[in-house]
Amino acid sequence: MPELPEVETVRRSLQPILGRRIERVHLWEPRLRRRVQLDFAQRVVGRRIEAVQRRGKYLLFDLADEVWMLGHLGMSGALLLQPAGTARAPHDHVRFDLSGALQLTFNDPRRFGLLRAGAVDELTELRNVGPDPLDAGFTEVQFLALTRQRKKPIKNLLMDQSLLAGVGNIYANEALFRAGIRPGRRAGRLTRAEAQALFAALRSCLREAIELGGSSISDYRDSAGRTGYFQLTLAVYDRTGQPCPRCAQPIRRKVHAGRSSFYCGRCQR
Repeated sequence: MPELPEVETVRRSLQPILGRRIERVHLWEPRLRRRVQLDFAQRVVGRRIEAVQRRGKYLLFDLADEVWMLGHLGMSGALLLQPAGTARAPHDHVRFDLSGALQLTFNDPRRFGLLRAGAVDELTELRNVGPDPLDAGFTEVQFLALTRQRKKPIKNLLMDQSLLAGVGNIYANEALFRAGIRPGRRAGRLTRAEAQALFAALRSCLREAIELGGSSISDYRDSAGRTGYFQLTLAVYDRTGQPCPRCAQPIRRKVHAGRSSFYCGRCQR
């Protein structure tokens, strides 16, 4: 599933749609993770796209007059910018015809993605989204407070979208390696210095991934169809048995809450 860096990369790649008007919606397959609203087209057609924002793993399209469109890429979704008249491809489920001879197509082979439209209070998916780790207003002190008196493993905390938005398995593993902390450590047992190191590692990891266009391990691509390159720099994720880039010890794998954790038994404590 695309994580914060991938969604942010998609957001940035969608800048050409700003100021364009949605002229028509083609809804070929409404059965996504949540069925597309019956009046979805009526809510968005005729509106200009004022801005594209991001909340964690969600994309938010500001259509003005307090109407928003919410998008989530799910496991395999992509929002593709194409010249007007581009033929429909397999798994194209929704297409927006935009002013200026451009179209935006939602393609999703697994149909775990999401498209909703309405006022902010109608977009219930956003109600339990935690702070964004790259938000300038999210501080080291606030991050430390999140970890206090928490019994859950620190990796699970990083991936809890109600506590911290946008971080998934790839970047949780990589940030913990950079900070020298084992994924299974209880969050509440991190020292202040360890929490500070993890906060810095998480932010640097996410920023570097954005610079490299995200991680294209499976289906991910931006709106121009381009893949990311951060996966070429991964230190521990999905590298079981391979040498640690710091000490050459084999990378280990354990399962925490049903998700694989990858770490170095020597470098991470």
